[in-house]
Amino acid sequence: MRAVRYHEYGAPEVLRVEEVDDPVPGEGELLVRAVATGVNYFEVQVRAGVVPDPFGLPLPHIPGVEVAGTVVAVGPGVETHRIGERVVGTVASGSYAELVRLPAAAAVPLDERLGEHRALALLGQGATAVGVIAAAGIEPGETVLVEAAGGGIGTLLVQLAKRAGARVIAGASGNAKRQLAIELGADTTVDYTRPGWTEEVGPVSVVLETVGGQTARDAYSLLTAPHARMVVFGSASGAPVEIGSGQLLPIGASLIPFSLGYRPERWPELARRAEELTVRGELTPVIGTVLPLAEAASAHRAFENRTAIGKTILTI
Repeated sequence: MRAVRYHEYGAPEVLRVEEVDDPVPGEGELLVRAVATGVNYFEVQVRAGVVPDPFGLPLPHIPGVEVAGTVVAVGPGVETHRIGERVVGTVASGSYAELVRLPAAAAVPLDERLGEHRALALLGQGATAVGVIAAAGIEPGETVLVEAAGGGIGTLLVQLAKRAGARVIAGASGNAKRQLAIELGADTTVDYTRPGWTEEVGPVSVVLETVGGQTARDAYSLLTAPHARMVVFGSASGAPVEIGSGQLLPIGASLIPFSLGYRPERWPELARRAEELTVRGELTPVIGTVLPLAEAASAHRAFENRTAIGKTILTI
């Protein structure tokens, strides 16, 4: 089969299309002939060597954690899925490939009303967005700052925060992302990559934090409204979210972590909620760039250049 692999960490050019052996499904696994895979920023960070692979997988490595396709074989012990079924699901790695081993427990039937691309946009990022909003407990009339508002999760958070009755400030770099945020319902935008950006914002009730580093510290300083809180669900800059006691104690806003990684049992429920909202027309996944598998390096480069908008997908 064809797959994208890298043999060393580095620039996007280390991603190469290669012929590799077809995988064989093991106990409790499906073999899926992929039609599309999602691209996520942490895959870019791992490939670049900015952050360690969370699973400690050896090189050479096939990246990718989201797949949509058709079941072509089932391993021993699988009774929940059948050959010919169209599914979407998540894997630890290996979805930048024509054939993907997918744990049966991590596969769900494709909702035909969504199609593969929208289903991929909601699979992990939709579930995360719904979970972040629930963790934030947004009340009508509160002011919410959404960081990385032009990305796959951020575009969903803007809509969900607005749906909760908030005044939404969308943080994004570049005119295209900021204009998209307005179209999705944001009340105003701010470029948090510019020096002094906090002066444009004023007090906020909630920060949905996914950048980390100095941006997180700057955003925390805005949380001067009563009962303010910051929901931390990522650190895209590669720098951790570090709020020292010298900043934490005077401001007193709550820090709330959220990750599907430590609450995986919530993933099906949150993903279904995102899908239901989409089917009802209350949530719109933004499909930004769709490229063939052979152009995986271009997809990664767009993330590094901050030009990726919405969900990025590779077709196979």
